[in-house]
Amino acid sequence: MVTFEADNIDWKNFLLPYEQMVNELIVKFENISKSFEYTGEPSPIEHVYGRVKTASSILEKAKRKNIAIRDIKKEVEDIGGIRLICRFVEDIDRIIYIIRSHEDLEVIKELNYVEDKKASGYRSYHIKIKYKLYTMSGPKELICELQIRTLAMNFWATIEHSLRYKYKDNMPESIVERLRSSAEAAFNLDKEMSTIRDEILEVQRYQIVKNELTEQSMEKLDELEGSMEADKINDLRNELHELLAESDLFKLQEFYRRLRITRKIFKLET
Repeated sequence: MVTFEADNIDWKNFLLPYEQMVNELIVKFENISKSFEYTGEPSPIEHVYGRVKTASSILEKAKRKNIAIRDIKKEVEDIGGIRLICRFVEDIDRIIYIIRSHEDLEVIKELNYVEDKKASGYRSYHIKIKYKLYTMSGPKELICELQIRTLAMNFWATIEHSLRYKYKDNMPESIVERLRSSAEAAFNLDKEMSTIRDEILEVQRYQIVKNELTEQSMEKLDELEGSMEADKINDLRNELHELLAESDLFKLQEFYRRLRITRKIFKLET
């Protein structure tokens, strides 16, 4: 393996901008995911992960691809990476639309391994973006690879990566075939989940509305503390607990409406 010292690269300073970029993008996509809470719609982004390649991994790839050390920054396009995990295959298109819609994420290349899977069975959607990072020494334009996968695709890819690391380039053919077979099984699971996607999303929407009504009702009860008798407040809290056990959204909405009226009566709300 090529050693770091042999290449006279200050790896700490070289990788620092990529670490900053990845951290910024993680926060960006997490905030995008959270913003769906305000729309009452489930977010297509289930999890966000980020990583920066190690110096040894970068050098190994440069050697494998016959990339000169001086060209690493330009030629190795996945030094910084973001992985966006979703539940359904349909969510991949929604995430792609979000990425294309953000002007600060300049799309420079797209690779569709969902429809055009790799020979190993690997499926994922890759987007290479150019991202402007603002540093103390001025703006830097860096390339980042975004990988969009379903939970099933990510589970398979994680296992496959571990096995490739273990066997390097000598993975037994029997394991290669079993990986291909399991990749198809994972994709079939994704397709099966798509057939009941509407039912699953309806449950998610229900839970979002229920959580919102619960939080708002508890806030109103807290605001009524001191304005009503303690026994009446306790009765209202017990009623809320009973309604939550019933899981009846209509009754919960009516309860919240009554609290708002009560709050107005006590002149706590304009």
